[in-house]
Amino acid sequence: MRLPAVLLAVTCLAGAASAEDLSGTLQKVKETKKITLGYQEASVPFSYLDGNQKPVGFAMDICLRIVDAVKKQLAMPDIAVDYVAVTSSNRIPLMVNGTLDLHCSATTNNADRQKQVAFTNTHFLSATRFAAKKAAKINSIDDLKGKAVTAVAGSVNLNQLAKVNTERNLGIKIMPAVDQAEAFLLLETDRAQAYALDDVQLAVAIARKEPALFMISEETFAKAEPFGIMLRREDAPFKALADRATAELYASPEIEVLYRKWLESPTPPNGINYNVPMSAALRNAFKTPSSSADPDVYLVK
Repeated sequence: MRLPAVLLAVTCLAGAASAEDLSGTLQKVKETKKITLGYQEASVPFSYLDGNQKPVGFAMDICLRIVDAVKKQLAMPDIAVDYVAVTSSNRIPLMVNGTLDLHCSATTNNADRQKQVAFTNTHFLSATRFAAKKAAKINSIDDLKGKAVTAVAGSVNLNQLAKVNTERNLGIKIMPAVDQAEAFLLLETDRAQAYALDDVQLAVAIARKEPALFMISEETFAKAEPFGIMLRREDAPFKALADRATAELYASPEIEVLYRKWLESPTPPNGINYNVPMSAALRNAFKTPSSSADPDVYLVK
């Protein structure tokens, strides 16, 4: 059946308006025909390089689900995906200046960062703890008094370490590291007596080394905080798309498959199993997706 001329004209105009109404990241992606994902080379198992120097990981897989949603919404199945390696120090500036469209790693979502960037629904919960050599017999935060402790520059872990150091007047010598690899090297070579990092990443780092030599503290520097995929602020249409895509993923059985793939199974390139079971709090977060920066939101009632 032929559409009346007036109705056909209105339909065409509506289609044109919807394309013109695009803004922010979606407009950028449509114009450039590519989307840029930031990753960190050593943020195992969230984002890192495999044996073929390809960015992979739990957060990378989540980002690719968001990319699929972008392709569907824009009706552009051939959008190219560019990957940009970033560090803890430059990831936020590169997001703010438009270099990145999504940052896919283990980035803590907190109130300070939300003043500069936005986050989609939480994909992990982790608390800052410290690792030390068992032989050093450092068991509590107070045992760090007067000792050298490392953390990655620009990380929440370093900020929490500095805060506790000041509050407890511990006189810790804080040694900022460029990345996780350098921080663990400082611990291994005894230039630092402890290493403050998210507990899951400490578990990963130790599993890749000699697990029998190291311990992870029971005591935490703060409450468990959410990790989120990072995107630009004040881009409501793109955030809404990312929130829908992640909420659908977290409500599906696929999230269990992805989690087991990266945190409870042998992973590339060396086949190491990090044996980090999904916590009750994270399971609850997947059932009720949120991009809140408030750690109390994720407490299991």
